Amino acid sequence: MSESVGRVLGTEDATPLSFWVGVGPEAYAQLDDVLTTERQVPGVGTVRISGVVTSVRSRHEGAQFDSDVFDIAGGLLPAQVQEAAEVTVTRVEPEVFVPPRPGAEVQRATGEDRDRALYFDGMARQVPLGFSRDGQPVFLNPDFLDGTRGAHVSISGISGVATKTSFATWMLYSLLHSGALGAEAANTKALIFNVKGEDLLLLDHDNTKIDESVRDSYRRLGMEPGAFKSVEVLAPPREGDSNGVPDVACRSTGVDAFYWTLAEFCQLSLLPFVFADGDDDRQQYTMVVHQVAARLRKEARPKDNGAISVDGQLLTSYRDLVDLVCERLSDDETRTEWAGSAIGLGTVNAFIRRLIASGRDIGRLIRGDLPPKGAVLTSDAQVTVVDLHNLPDRAQRFVVGVVLRTEFERKEKAGTARPLQFVVLDELNKYAPREGTSPIKDILLDIAERGRSLGVILIGAQQTASEVERRIASNSAIRVVGRLDAAEATRPEYGFLTQAQRMRVLMAKPGTMFVAQPELPVPLVVNFPFPAWATRPSEAGSAPAATARSGRALSPTAKVDPFDLAGDDEDDIPF
Repeated sequence: MSESVGRVLGTEDATPLSFWVGVGPEAYAQLDDVLTTERQVPGVGTVRISGVVTSVRSRHEGAQFDSDVFDIAGGLLPAQVQEAAEVTVTRVEPEVFVPPRPGAEVQRATGEDRDRALYFDGMARQVPLGFSRDGQPVFLNPDFLDGTRGAHVSISGISGVATKTSFATWMLYSLLHSGALGAEAANTKALIFNVKGEDLLLLDHDNTKIDESVRDSYRRLGMEPGAFKSVEVLAPPREGDSNGVPDVACRSTGVDAFYWTLAEFCQLSLLPFVFADGDDDRQQYTMVVHQVAARLRKEARPKDNGAISVDGQLLTSYRDLVDLVCERLSDDETRTEWAGSAIGLGTVNAFIRRLIASGRDIGRLIRGDLPPKGAVLTSDAQVTVVDLHNLPDRAQRFVVGVVLRTEFERKEKAGTARPLQFVVLDELNKYAPREGTSPIKDILLDIAERGRSLGVILIGAQQTASEVERRIASNSAIRVVGRLDAAEATRPEYGFLTQAQRMRVLMAKPGTMFVAQPELPVPLVVNFPFPAWATRPSEAGSAPAATARSGRALSPTAKVDPFDLAGDDEDDIPF
């Protein structure tokens, strides 16, 4: 049965898009409540107007001065406390946009009324996002996520507080385990770039720290709590290791190394991704980059274990390749062939300095001493985690650029949007900044603008949406905001938030997100459940049975963390 909250105020303007409600003496209204009222319209009948509370106020009626509050509290002046709530309209049925009448009764929407007000009733498929402030489930329409009517997600918030990565992985878990994708979920893939610590390397371990209340929250959303069932972890080789052992501390099995051979580096023209910094593109030596890449593609001859020969000279390491290129560019007789005829010596020297500096960052990723592995992402796992946290910035950019290009080209050649490929990338403002261009930014723009038709869906996270390329943000159908700092919250990129929500994001707690989706004019405030998968070794339980049977059983180091030498002083996950 619906609960009466109050009546439409007559002292404030009521419009078809917003109105104020005088809250009854025995009732209350809080932010994010869903309220509904009705009006009889001649020739139409009953029009139901529903909306979300976006502002609440309380004041003394009858007081003239600020000091009157003390006399009223002491019983010396007559006055009445009155609360009022502003309601932003979300749905009108039928769509006859008339304002509610002053004095009309307003009720709290529950059950089917709430579902209609928030358009949940029209979602043929639903992705659970979490719970609203009243403890009721909140859903996302997957049509705006899988490319049916829109695609891409933008998540913004302060690093370490806004739980951006936690929400991104939770959204993936919900999408893959809620039944929203139906049978398609089995073939759907997710690619996650791990850029901070090793928190995302244990997605396939159950979280031993969750309690029965967390399990119950998952079941209330229609899912069983647990880890991701099919995960492949890829990590760079350890520095100086000739065997290509993955540089990972929290697990010793269930992880593989990624690298590219010198032959692949030359044949695939990967040199531009060594110069993927925004500062590189503003320099003239980028012309030399493409000229050298073309020359290497033409001259390099593949040899055993990924090595190459150029003009009969055998190269077995990235350092060998750098030395050869520098030698050719420094020689007056070969400089024109390798750098181009219109390039000055100063530009060539600038390229050489940058190329030599890349050796210490890129060297372990470009190998001439290990057999080729083919494409980096060859796993049949549903979720592939590419670990970057042990790599310097230049190497991180290289890996992100090459992997994204490889996956996007693979989808282009497939010529079909199914199966879907989700890409989770943190620090999007670093890879696709608003100013300047780079090879990575070009790929991300391509994904944002054409990825929907190819089934490549970007879930991008960043501290500051104001510093991300506008076309990427504008192509994101779903926008999510966690806690922001005051300066960022005033940026026009957050214009979809209400005025009250712009203030609330300054104090949002970890696990609380403001989610905007196209069907709703007001972002919904969502509290999503604690992760049911391990976020650090001390939380990790056993591996999924399917993983163990596959022969890629996970390391039991989850139960005893050998690196936990200082006790349990590590930072808690931001929840």
